[in-house]
Amino acid sequence: MTSTGTMTGGCLCGAVRYTCESDPLLCVTCHCKNCQKQAGSALSVIVGVPEAAVSFEGTLKTYNDTGDSGATVRRQFCPECGSPVFTRVDTPPGMMFIKAGTLDDTSILKPAFHCYAKSKQDWVDLGDTPAFETVPQGL
Repeated sequence: MTSTGTMTGGCLCGAVRYTCESDPLLCVTCHCKNCQKQAGSALSVIVGVPEAAVSFEGTLKTYNDTGDSGATVRRQFCPECGSPVFTRVDTPPGMMFIKAGTLDDTSILKPAFHCYAKSKQDWVDLGDTPAFETVPQGL
């Protein structure tokens, strides 16, 4: 990913807008079944950023999901249009994830790896990007 300094984005209807005053820490593609269901697609592209660098306007609704580890995964979306916007987790601490499709400028996106490749759709080609059965150690 290239350096941007500031990222902006929002939901489909515009009721939620955000600014992230940081470069992305990482960009990954998640193929877990819950991301597939939330995205209504084969996968979800997420951008990890420092939680303290993100500010937003508007109202978000939170759905508390449960990850494989048993930890809570807080999936936040616009209650008006349903666009998934953020995913918040306890580990790694201080990091949150922006749903990449909500970015105003997606030209910076280049996923570093695929996670939950064990549940990817058969027709999805992972190419030469590294893939992990679940989440790699250290993330």
